[in-house]
Amino acid sequence: MTVLKPQEGDIPLPVPGVVSRTYWEGCAAGELRFQRCGQCGGATHTPAVLCAHCTSTDLRWEVSSGRGTVYSWTAVWRPQTPAFEVPYVPLVVEMEEGWFMLADLVGCEHDAVQVGMPVEVTFHAHPGGVTLPYFQPRPA
Repeated sequence: MTVLKPQEGDIPLPVPGVVSRTYWEGCAAGELRFQRCGQCGGATHTPAVLCAHCTSTDLRWEVSSGRGTVYSWTAVWRPQTPAFEVPYVPLVVEMEEGWFMLADLVGCEHDAVQVGMPVEVTFHAHPGGVTLPYFQPRPA
């Protein structure tokens, strides 16, 4: 078996923009950042200009603990583009702060993942110039 690892190839990479720049700067600094609404307290991961819960523009950046549990996952054996090494395991992680994030699993076998598994964020600088968040197993 092969331990899952970060993607290094010519994969599609994010291009930070005005709304997402703070998020990507956080990744480069080893911080997983998310937004919380100052009006309703709702938390969201995908950088936005409006709160997904109440449509307020009062969004503030916070630093996550980086810890969560696997909510859902799949193993990919037939990638969208040949640049991705298989297998890889995309996860939906329920974060301790109450929001959800999609990222890949690293640091274990592809068949070791299960719903409810505790994970933590880890960051990997991609040769393409951006630091990407991944999740790895953590002790229960």
